[in-house]
Amino acid sequence: MSEIRCRRCKRHKALWEQWHPDAENITSCTIITTDANELLQPIHHRMPVILPQQDYENWLDPQLQDTEILQEILQPYPAEQMSAYAVSTKVNNPQYQSPDWIVPESQAIGN
Repeated sequence: MSEIRCRRCKRHKALWEQWHPDAENITSCTIITTDANELLQPIHHRMPVILPQQDYENWLDPQLQDTEILQEILQPYPAEQMSAYAVSTKVNNPQYQSPDWIVPESQAIGN
């Protein structure tokens, strides 16, 4: 489990779309990922792109076509602003729905 130290700053980037094959209404979404930062590299090579508040306006602007600005937004979130800790393997079961699955099982890992 990883978390942002500044909880009010936490926003994951995603894309969504509604489409209508065969008169059926389907809403789909995807989480945008980037290379893992130093904290998360031992856990996985990818991580969700996390949107700092100063990037909200650019990310939501449908007119923005500047690929340099968009590439900057897609950078890994700073490791020094995150912490990570081990949690129960119950998180791997989609049937398990309880807040205790994010309770740390041991001391914090890394920061």
